[in-house]
Amino acid sequence: MEHHAPLRPGSVLLYWEPAPPDRMDVTARLGLASAEVILATWPNLHGDWSSVVHPTLLETIGLHSALSVAIDALHLANHLVYA
Repeated sequence: MEHHAPLRPGSVLLYWEPAPPDRMDVTARLGLASAEVILATWPNLHGDWSSVVHPTLLETIGLHSALSVAIDALHLANHLVYA
C-alpha cells in the first residue's frame, strides 16, 4: 500500500490496486483516535465492486456517528453532574 497521511478519527480510506487477471484488490482502512486499522479487504473483485464494498462502509460510518453521539452525551452528562 502506498504511504499516505494519517487518517482523521472516523475517516475511511479505500485503496485499490489491479490484480490479475482483470480484477481488483480493495482495502478499506479506518482512522481511530489512536491508530489506523484495516477495516476490511476484498481480494480479486471483478467488475463493479461497489455493491460489495458499499454496505461495509455505510455500516462503519453509521457506527462512527452513533459512537460520536454517545461520547457527546457522556461529556454533557458529566458536565451537568459536576457543574
